[in-house]
Amino acid sequence: MTKITWRTWLVTIWAIVTLAGCEGLETYSIDAPMDLQSRIDAIAAEKAKISTGDTVYIDIVSAIIGAEDNSSGWWGAFSDYFVIPANKLLVLEFVNHSSGVNNWNNWNLVVTNEVADRDDTDYKEYFVLRSDAYGWGGGMVNQGYPYDAALIAHNYPDLNGDGDIWDDFKTTMQGARVTLKVDHSATGNVFVTATAIGTNGVELILTYQQPVSATANIVAFLVTDASYFEMKKAYLIPSKVTVVEDVEPVSIVVEGAPEFVEFGNEDFWGDATATVTYADGSSETVGFDELSFTVIPDMSTLGKKTVIVAYGKSKQGAYGPPVSTFYTLEVTNPVVSLEVTTLPNITEYYFFSGDSIIFNTRGLVVTGTYSDGTTGVVPNATLQFSKIPALEGVQSAKISYVGSTSTVSVTCPVTLVKGSAQVGKNDFSTGWWSEFSDEYAVATGTSQTLTMYCYSNNLNNYHSPCVILRKADLTEYAVVRMDNFGWGTGYSTATLSSDWNFDTFASNINGSKVVITVTNHGNDTADVVYTVTHVNGETHFQKYEGITVDSDDLNFALVIEGAYVVII
Repeated sequence: MTKITWRTWLVTIWAIVTLAGCEGLETYSIDAPMDLQSRIDAIAAEKAKISTGDTVYIDIVSAIIGAEDNSSGWWGAFSDYFVIPANKLLVLEFVNHSSGVNNWNNWNLVVTNEVADRDDTDYKEYFVLRSDAYGWGGGMVNQGYPYDAALIAHNYPDLNGDGDIWDDFKTTMQGARVTLKVDHSATGNVFVTATAIGTNGVELILTYQQPVSATANIVAFLVTDASYFEMKKAYLIPSKVTVVEDVEPVSIVVEGAPEFVEFGNEDFWGDATATVTYADGSSETVGFDELSFTVIPDMSTLGKKTVIVAYGKSKQGAYGPPVSTFYTLEVTNPVVSLEVTTLPNITEYYFFSGDSIIFNTRGLVVTGTYSDGTTGVVPNATLQFSKIPALEGVQSAKISYVGSTSTVSVTCPVTLVKGSAQVGKNDFSTGWWSEFSDEYAVATGTSQTLTMYCYSNNLNNYHSPCVILRKADLTEYAVVRMDNFGWGTGYSTATLSSDWNFDTFASNINGSKVVITVTNHGNDTADVVYTVTHVNGETHFQKYEGITVDSDDLNFALVIEGAYVVII
């Protein structure tokens, strides 16, 4: 008979009791005492997945998100996908770590539709929310789920009284324990609450809400940006929001309405959009069928007409006191011919690749001749413009007016000059961090200069060239944009200067000549200088001086978003 020691007997009895209490789980046999802990851990992991009343715990596959030296840049590392059914609230608990360089170098939350992968063609984002009270909408905005930055709220304090909340924010977020709640309400809204408790005891609270599908699952995940996260818990509980407080509309704005309509055309709305703002500060675009027109223009006679537009529903769709606005248009005789009476600001385009180039109409004036012999300027918004063939030499852009009875056209000549390289697509569809130039080495004690023309959709300041300073192995020192903004470990020592007029910055990017000079001083610092000449002749500069680098290993490259550059 085998001799059993008292220690072996106790361990065996304890293991049997533990397994018996794990109802519905596969029975584990323990081969040796050294195997005991791993078996206990496996059982605990299985139990963590089991619903305990209203709480369903989710197994965390990736416990550490991002490199622990904070080298994982923007969109560099991702948490697990967490699926949130309607009427459920996701809770994520994690520890936030940051490079501490910028306030956005912390956690970022992405909320999307439910797809298998981010590379799925059907992948669309409802929104991205940064921990520093900033964010943006994605592809689901076009599906009727608007992002509204005005609905972001926070309690971030100025602890040291220096007038800057972000230095205190960066300190508090370093090692902060974060509880992130994403409530997918069956009302068709998502409510986000992020509570961060710093090692200094300070509590930071950030909230945001916006519409999402009331029935389809949504997905949430975290993204790094010179940061990393230690995931602790993930679980689902019932939604806390069953009723949303209703608010009344306070104003309505109509944009894109036609300035004139040809006689015989009854469409006085065209491609106009109406945006309603509610008492809580949120806004949404409402469709033509949801509007009331208290004054409908008589389209059977020529002349100036007034249209009065009203909207009388609350945010939740209840009828109430309406808000209204108006616009004017002119009913004219049919257009029989067009003439370009003022050439556009850009008549010479640089190109390198692509099938065609978007024609920039800024400054263009087209005059129409009507059937009664009178003439008048035809607003560009009522015209259609072809793209320009990407071929060297003199080309033409076709300009057309589609009337109620016929279409008339005219062409505008432009000249195309071929460059030596290009970064970005001709249709401005290039996304952030998706297309890069060649690498340019900058030897110690020397400078490298690139000259280019930038073509942009002019929607945002950052739809312009951006310089990445990095090593030959692509380890980054700094990323510096043309619009007085940057990040990275080497960026913290930089001195910034510029003479931009930011009221007109974005609108003047398209067609600008940009000269970028990168100087390696040989003392482990580098400068980046942008010299910009707009189409209207204005010149501006942007300087970053004293960026920390390794002078023996300095390269740079260009990256772009919502624009493209042709290097000459």
